[in-house]
Amino acid sequence: MAKQRISEALSNFIRAESFSGIFLFFCALSAMIVANSPLGDMYKSFWEQDFGFSIAGHFYGFSIHDWINDVLMSVFFLMVGLEIKREVLFGDLSGFQKAAFPVIGALGGMIAPGIIYYALNMNTPSYHGFGIPMATDIAFVLGVILLLGKCVPLALKVFLVTLAVADDLGAIIVIAVFYPSEEGLHFSFLGMAALLIVALIILNRLGVRYLGAYMGVGILLWFCVHHGGIHATIAAVALAFCIPVKPKIESKEFISIVQQMINIFANNDKERKNMLLSSQQMEAIDEARRDFIKVQNPLLRLEHALHPICGFIIMPLFAFANAGVEISAQVDFHMDYIMLGVMLGLIVGKPLGIFGLTFLCEKCKIAARPQGVSWSHIVGAGMLAGIGFTMSMFVANIAFNNPLAKDVAKVAILLASSIAGIVGSVYLIINHKMSKAKS
Repeated sequence: MAKQRISEALSNFIRAESFSGIFLFFCALSAMIVANSPLGDMYKSFWEQDFGFSIAGHFYGFSIHDWINDVLMSVFFLMVGLEIKREVLFGDLSGFQKAAFPVIGALGGMIAPGIIYYALNMNTPSYHGFGIPMATDIAFVLGVILLLGKCVPLALKVFLVTLAVADDLGAIIVIAVFYPSEEGLHFSFLGMAALLIVALIILNRLGVRYLGAYMGVGILLWFCVHHGGIHATIAAVALAFCIPVKPKIESKEFISIVQQMINIFANNDKERKNMLLSSQQMEAIDEARRDFIKVQNPLLRLEHALHPICGFIIMPLFAFANAGVEISAQVDFHMDYIMLGVMLGLIVGKPLGIFGLTFLCEKCKIAARPQGVSWSHIVGAGMLAGIGFTMSMFVANIAFNNPLAKDVAKVAILLASSIAGIVGSVYLIINHKMSKAKS
């Protein structure tokens, strides 16, 4: 029964994320079409418009592009942080036995592409783009999985989801460590950010379950981290790790409250002579409404609230704002080896790193493959993990200052992600048919 519930939960998650991935693809495609149409100039200038307000001649705000990339994407990273915390505490990252294999796979899938890119771009101004091919886009990967249907076994889906979550954690660490602000670190703001994180931990320890309190401190934390010289999305991840897991009331207590409400309704219904509810019944409903929130896990409640916002608003908006690269003579595809580094990193480095490191670790008896997952499945999963898209584009935006370098990287990401998706899909379909033929 428990196994069936886990399977249903995973299926629902995959369906939701898969549709988001398909929607992302259409937004990215639309951006490319618009950017290379007569509306291209209007498309570019729109994102660069300032949005905010002025007080005493001082402007407070950002360009629309920065609002999306720095502010709205912080909400996306908050959801990613919540997913990582949930997986670490309760999911497939909760114990060494379960976590070791996908985490090792994610590690290999980050190291190999990074090395390939860095080796090609060493001693060039573009060397610091090594983080671009290290990322995997879970929404796009799950979108492809949805289209593949029964060609992908459940065990492989679980492996890919877990690997992508571990990959997200790795991407966050890479962003925090290797991509600080150009203006350098401002330790006064970072000191205040550290105090705010301590305040969040204290709120958690005191048993505060009101999410508004955490959001309020989180906004201040975002401001301090943003001005401290570290990318502000890291503040969202730090906030996510401080969101409480334990609900205000336990299930047993909630069951007792619900039972009392049922008794009140049953007793009052005997005396009721019309269809109107009694005052006692109304009070019982109000109390139950309050307790419905108290029994919910704050972390899951916030994560579920953010999923549709991120999946259907923030990420598609990010894709539409960032994927619109104008293919013109100005785009120098031979700029250093950005194009080659990103494409080889995602298409070759991802499957090579994931398969190579997991194979080595199983032979050394450090970790074992999940039951029902063959080595041919691992190769296919590695190919699909080469779909970098959202996270890769996000890193490209902060890795390069030169707009032309960004454009080259984005075209490379789009091409590599498309190739990885197509090749990975064809491989898994052929592998599934060959397996059926043998059986």
